[in-house]
Amino acid sequence: MTDNKITTVELGDGGPQVGVQGLGCMGMSEFYGDTDESAARETLETALAAGVTLFDTADVYGLGANERFLAPFVAAHRDEITLATKFAIERKGDDPHYRGVRNDPAYIRKAVEDSLRRLDTDAIDLYYMHRRDPAVPLAESVGAMAELVRQGKVKQLGLSEVTGAELREAYAVHPIAALQSEWSLFSRDIERSAVPAAVELGVTVVPYSPLGRGFLTGAFTDAAKELSEGDFRQYQPRFTGDNAKKNAALLEPVHKIAAAHGASAAQVALAWVQQRAQVHGLTVVPIPGTRKSSRLLENVAATRLTLTEGELAQLEPIAGQVAGDRYPDMSSTSAARE
Repeated sequence: MTDNKITTVELGDGGPQVGVQGLGCMGMSEFYGDTDESAARETLETALAAGVTLFDTADVYGLGANERFLAPFVAAHRDEITLATKFAIERKGDDPHYRGVRNDPAYIRKAVEDSLRRLDTDAIDLYYMHRRDPAVPLAESVGAMAELVRQGKVKQLGLSEVTGAELREAYAVHPIAALQSEWSLFSRDIERSAVPAAVELGVTVVPYSPLGRGFLTGAFTDAAKELSEGDFRQYQPRFTGDNAKKNAALLEPVHKIAAAHGASAAQVALAWVQQRAQVHGLTVVPIPGTRKSSRLLENVAATRLTLTEGELAQLEPIAGQVAGDRYPDMSSTSAARE
């Protein structure tokens, strides 16, 4: 490391060098309760100073608000950062509960133009299909995305929540730089088929929610009782009621290991995800989300923490004992199509 910045890795095959940990920006605009915009902007600058260069957003976050929020930061640091955004999840401003999935080429062409406008940039460094619609042939969707690369509007392509078979099928149409899926001590569905395919193809894995949406840090133990109105974790099966109680008990080894290292539970959880790179033999760039500079610095410090084989063995059984699904409706996730 130089100047206390985190190390870098290559994003995809022949892609840019990015910090080995990125930043998920979703919570800066929506989903996790009220946001202090000035603190969030300070966190972006803190992240870049620490060597975080992959910044992740999506058109669905805040109905475009998160992309607009990031635009001034992108403009100020365009040559220093790798900008990732996503399309595919459709929402309606007049129906807060509506979620649709669109992968058709016409939608993709419109979505990228809308994102470019909101981000106020000429090109998106990494453009993801956020969710897969099995009704649309994958070759059509990835073919439309590949056309964006040829047009110079997008530099690299990514997929989110796809199976190993889908990743291979997409890669045959156009190289895929990154696979973004949930991966944490609580969520290891990705290891069934997607991770082996990523290893085979040289695809970087970008784990989202590596801290189990904050549950792994001990920040809360029951979302329904402790989190503010509007926080969507109140509706996730793992984080409320009997499930939350059972899952909180699973964190005992995390806290013990943290104490042994003089670290936080969050740092142990992140170190576990970072070490998946060595365990599986692939590039891993987790994108924990935070709105606070202090948490950002805590998170990046986890890149310097190495867990022993014995500690990894203690953590290994946790995912298999977790109570409750990741989402109330798992139909659009890769787990539903395995």
